[in-house]
Amino acid sequence: MSASQPTRLPPSRVRAFIAEILAAEGLPQDDAAEVGRLMVEADLLGGDGHGVFRLPRYVARLRAGGFNARPDIRILRERGATALVDGDDGFGHLVMKRCADEAVARARSHGIGWVGARRSNHAGAAGVYAMMALPHDMIGLYLAVGNANHMAPWGGIELLLSTNPIAVAIPSAGPVPILLDMATTVAAYGKVKLAAERGEAMPEGWMIDADGRPLTDPTQAAGGSLLPIGGPKGYGLALVFGLLAGTLNGAAMGRDVIDFNADDTSSTNTGQAILAIDVASFADPQAFKADVARIAQEMKSSALRPGFDAIRLPGERALATRAERETTGIPIPPALLARLDALAAASGVAPLSAETRA
Repeated sequence: MSASQPTRLPPSRVRAFIAEILAAEGLPQDDAAEVGRLMVEADLLGGDGHGVFRLPRYVARLRAGGFNARPDIRILRERGATALVDGDDGFGHLVMKRCADEAVARARSHGIGWVGARRSNHAGAAGVYAMMALPHDMIGLYLAVGNANHMAPWGGIELLLSTNPIAVAIPSAGPVPILLDMATTVAAYGKVKLAAERGEAMPEGWMIDADGRPLTDPTQAAGGSLLPIGGPKGYGLALVFGLLAGTLNGAAMGRDVIDFNADDTSSTNTGQAILAIDVASFADPQAFKADVARIAQEMKSSALRPGFDAIRLPGERALATRAERETTGIPIPPALLARLDALAAASGVAPLSAETRA
């Protein structure tokens, strides 16, 4: 294998490595294992900017006090199908798992469950949490305010919005569920960071500089603006999602958002929201899933536009990546592997490179 090629590691090894690091840095063993599991779920789905890649940043914030290693994650308000959770500055993965479980439980009783969070943190890939509803024959929806402002309002230059993602997971009787997982920007900022680490240029259309010119050098991204999907439509979605996931929950939005890439000590007061919809409240779950599969097949078997070789469903590529990486391993680029090994040495943990697989 070329020295420039990524090293493939079994998901179980990466999960264990993350858990060992976080436990060494003060998280309870069970919490460390849960964060490791959810971070690796992002890697398995192809969300390389949201998985183990984030571990050095998380540890830096944990050491500086920006993350609470032993949070009291609790319900602040509740009424029927809704609840507001205070994450007590804990890892966003732990807060969102609690919120997803709460949303599913309320949907069982009320047909729908909407749970918002405040004082949470970066939680990784949005689709991971939307998919938590699927085993219960429920539809999952996740919204979040991103952890740094990288986008200006349409027509402006001040960075007042983040990537503010949405994910929707819909169960299906077909081979895979429907999984929409998208930022409201053309590219998530994690992809910009990955491009910088890999020494790659960004495509035109991801970012513009302060003068509105295309920005393709990811090392010059500071001060640049990510572009919204669909121009003003993406800006509108980012604003609305931020109001629902952030402002409604008493969480940060606009100028209140803390850049967790630059500030290791302040509470980010990240806002997120999870919605679970019990299919049985509207239709027979098996009949609904059969209809979803039928409609999905209609999409895939429809006539192709010239230049396209297939019609893909939302999430189809990510779920295929998950199946492939479960077998072949998670790719860790050389620069990231070196950073993770240095982190391991500082935490007194065996290096990740101690176990490799081609």
